[in-house]
Amino acid sequence: LCGALAEPAEASRDDGSRGHAVAVIGGCGGAGASSLAVALAQSAADALLLDLDPWGGGIELLLGGENAPGLRWPDLALRGGRLTWSAVRDALPRHRGVSVLSGTRRGYEVDAGPVHAIVEAGRRGAVTVICDLPRRFTDATQAALSAADLVVVVSRCDVRACAATTAMAPVLAASNPNVGLVVRGPSPGGLRAVEIAEIAGLPLLAAIKAQPQLGEQVERGGLRYRRRSALAVAAREVLGVLPPVRAARNGRAA
Repeated sequence: LCGALAEPAEASRDDGSRGHAVAVIGGCGGAGASSLAVALAQSAADALLLDLDPWGGGIELLLGGENAPGLRWPDLALRGGRLTWSAVRDALPRHRGVSVLSGTRRGYEVDAGPVHAIVEAGRRGAVTVICDLPRRFTDATQAALSAADLVVVVSRCDVRACAATTAMAPVLAASNPNVGLVVRGPSPGGLRAVEIAEIAGLPLLAAIKAQPQLGEQVERGGLRYRRRSALAVAAREVLGVLPPVRAARNGRAA
C-alpha cells in the first residue's frame, strides 16, 4: 500500500465525520473473540475488520473470504502522508459487505505505524473499525488498544476462563480505561456471566448462549449470522454502547 493510497497531511481534509474503533481480545484461549469480531463487523452499517494476530490463521477464513482479491498485511509499505479511506477501501478485500485486512499463511508481523494509519483512515471515513487482537502484547496490539473507543474482552463461562480474564483486565485497563466484557456459554459449572463480570471488575456488555453449529459453518464457507442468533444479538448490544456515527459526505471522507 504505497503512495497512491496516501495524501500529504496538508492536502487532506477532515469534515468532522468520525467512525469508531473497537478492539476485541480473548480473556482466555478459545473464548470466541474472533467470532465476535466478525459478528461486530457484519452487524455494523459499514465496517473495516483488521486481523492483528499473525498466528491466528487469518480472520478472512471465518468470513469465508480467503479468496477475495485485495491487499494483505505483508503487502503494505507505508511511506509518509496519511491514508485516504476511499483508496484503502478500494485496495482491500471485501466480502459480505465487510472490508478486511488480514494476513497470509506465511510468517509476518504487523507494526504499530500501519495499524495506526489504517485505523485512522477508517475512522475518518466514518466506518466502524473492528480490531481482532492476539493474546500477546505487541506494538501493534498496543496501537489498537490506544486507538480504540471500546475494548471488548471475551471470556468463556467457566472458572479457569474467569481467572484468566480477571488477570488480563487490569493490564488492558492500563492501556485503555474503556473496557467491557462479553461472556460466552455454555456454563459447565453453573457460573453466571454477571458473576464473571463482578469478579473481573468489568461491566458486562453481553452474554452469549452456546452456538455449537458455528464450527461447522466455518468449515462450510464462513460464518453467517441470522439477525436473531445469539452472536448477532450480542454484537448489536456491544455496538449499541457506541454513539451514532454521522456518515461522511458522499462517503468519501479522507
